[in-house]
Amino acid sequence: MFLMEKKYDVVALGELLVDMAEGPKAESGNMTFEACPGGAPCNVLAMLNHLGKQVAFIGKVGDDFLGHMLKNTIEEVGIDSTGLLVDGNYKTTLAFVHKKPDGDRDFSFYRNPGADMMLKKDEVDLNLIESAKIFHFGTLSTTDKEVKEATFEAVKKAKESGVLVSFDPNLREPLWRSLDDAKEMMLWGIKNCDILKISDNEVEFLTGKTDMKAGLEDIKAISSAKVIFVTLGKDGSMAYANGNYAFKEGFKVENVVDTTGAGDTFCGTALSYILDVGVELSKEQLLELLTKANKNASEITKKKGALKAIGEI
Repeated sequence: MFLMEKKYDVVALGELLVDMAEGPKAESGNMTFEACPGGAPCNVLAMLNHLGKQVAFIGKVGDDFLGHMLKNTIEEVGIDSTGLLVDGNYKTTLAFVHKKPDGDRDFSFYRNPGADMMLKKDEVDLNLIESAKIFHFGTLSTTDKEVKEATFEAVKKAKESGVLVSFDPNLREPLWRSLDDAKEMMLWGIKNCDILKISDNEVEFLTGKTDMKAGLEDIKAISSAKVIFVTLGKDGSMAYANGNYAFKEGFKVENVVDTTGAGDTFCGTALSYILDVGVELSKEQLLELLTKANKNASEITKKKGALKAIGEI
């Protein structure tokens, strides 16, 4: 199944924010942070643009210097900003990222409310979605009433228009009032997508299983997805499509700088491959896809930030 000609390859909806990435200690001993443009959906689009695809974003930032910086940044990296709104009533969302000794991350969000949460249903540019081959979203645009309704409307439009729906749960536990709400929205996305990219910790969260093969089977049983990817961090990734399963080990990185955006880079690479080949993938194609996606994901961990750094890999 190849995808018909449309204006955009991928249109994404969701959060565009500033990742405040932890830097070296100042001479005073105080913590320092670097303001890195980010947000999972735009990271995915940046990777797709880097691979030669036409992409557009739907979302909202604040009418502040950070919001304008974000708008300028996505335009600079080749993401169409037609669907991005600038709202003077709310501030641009910040995500402070602390790197733990084991390489994992701890997030502290300043988003109560953040502008990205306040995108309204009637503000979504449905023409952008209709003119795409793939529509991509995550759960951060379902945490609150306004943006949740906007997301539901966007997915509905995609389905009505014959647009493939791509979903990455991207679970960020601190942003949910209740983890039951998070699970409900993750399951909703899984049941309403054609392409699913999910991480090992999210599989465990939903299924209670640490065996990823068994967890994948549980996810497959409830998902509408034609293609499913499970990312395993440094250990690589798994995939299912068209009755075929595949696993590919990860690429070793000696000095990890920042893992932010690794999953998004993987997702962008995977969507680019699907745009070229279709969703009915053979095992050999799945292995080729996973190799490329794992490689690009490993490369982004050598750099700080994601959205701008993706163009350098």
